Amino acid sequence: MRRVVVTGLGVVTSIGIGKDAFWEALIQGKSGISKVDTFDTEDQFTHYAGEVKNFKPQEYFKKEEIKLMGRASLMSIVSAKLALEDAKLPLGDLRSCRVATVLGTTSGESQEIERACFEWIKKGENAISKDTAIKSQVNNSSANLARIFGIKGINRIFTTACSAGNYAISFGWELIRTNRADIVIAGGADAFSYIAFTGFNQVGIVAPQICQPFDKNRKGMIVAEGAGILILESLDSARVRGAHIYAEILGYGLSCDAFHMVNPHPEGMARCIKNALSRAGITPQDVDYINAHGTGTRHNDKAESKAINEVFPRKVPTSSIKSMLGHCMGAASSIEAIATTLTIKNNLIPPTINYQTPDPECDIDCVPNKARKQKVEVALNNSFAFGGNNCCVVFAKV
Repeated sequence: MRRVVVTGLGVVTSIGIGKDAFWEALIQGKSGISKVDTFDTEDQFTHYAGEVKNFKPQEYFKKEEIKLMGRASLMSIVSAKLALEDAKLPLGDLRSCRVATVLGTTSGESQEIERACFEWIKKGENAISKDTAIKSQVNNSSANLARIFGIKGINRIFTTACSAGNYAISFGWELIRTNRADIVIAGGADAFSYIAFTGFNQVGIVAPQICQPFDKNRKGMIVAEGAGILILESLDSARVRGAHIYAEILGYGLSCDAFHMVNPHPEGMARCIKNALSRAGITPQDVDYINAHGTGTRHNDKAESKAINEVFPRKVPTSSIKSMLGHCMGAASSIEAIATTLTIKNNLIPPTINYQTPDPECDIDCVPNKARKQKVEVALNNSFAFGGNNCCVVFAKV
């Protein structure tokens, strides 16, 4: 079995586009939450989100290409382009080896689905344009990415809600490890949408203005968008190429709560973490940092804290970058995986911002408000999605 490493990172978020801008904003505790611009929120309960307002597709694509793709596809392709450049992998090299494209999403091209619905309601079903119909497919972000770069290997999309990015990375790890691919472009993408914003508002779990994971007075999540792509390859391949290695992936763990559609269960979370540690061949004592799922909702933060305290005999630094980004849905765990690899590379832990009042039910070290300099050899990336779809990925220094 081959060892699997991360050699390229590309990211599009509300706090920065590209790994350097993203990381700098993270360690400074910068918030990307602002008033919604995409549509009118007058009739909504809340009015703030994590939109990527400085993303300009025309800087990367021709007009005719933009016309054929939805926002999730555009963000995933830009992230992949940045990641491939970071890994120093030209397209010619990609076309001469076995390359897989594996992405995760919650809603796919939800903006295009909305557009089709609005066209149907206003003018009837015959008014739905061909372009809108083509652009609304749930697998489009992975399919368009492969089309733009001419990648003809395995192409797959995971739709396991907010853990989908981690699922994609885990499957990519399996492909490299078992010699079914030489390079894997893995990650996730989700665009901000009326469906997601309205849906979470109706469930009553969206905070009015800020996300406060693990804080006693937390009021909920903040809906957001983004994309994150990691380039995976074998350790031997990376060394032969002289590639920069951010981290090694030691393994992953999966579980299902089998409990409730929207309320998580700490037993399922703890089982997922234990499965990841076992698969990676490490113990709880080996873990230096946990990038939490940390949504800022009452139930999630309480359950995740309980699970962490069940597995770990000591307080492991555990931060939630959703406090800065909001919840990027299917892209969340892939963006958080990028943050985790950069934490390992820089030995610097990003903070959980907006933390004011400790909660006895969230008795963890959440790295409040300021980044922390600390040696990080092994780190976990938690993702615990609706439906109890849990995935935890283990990263480490090589």
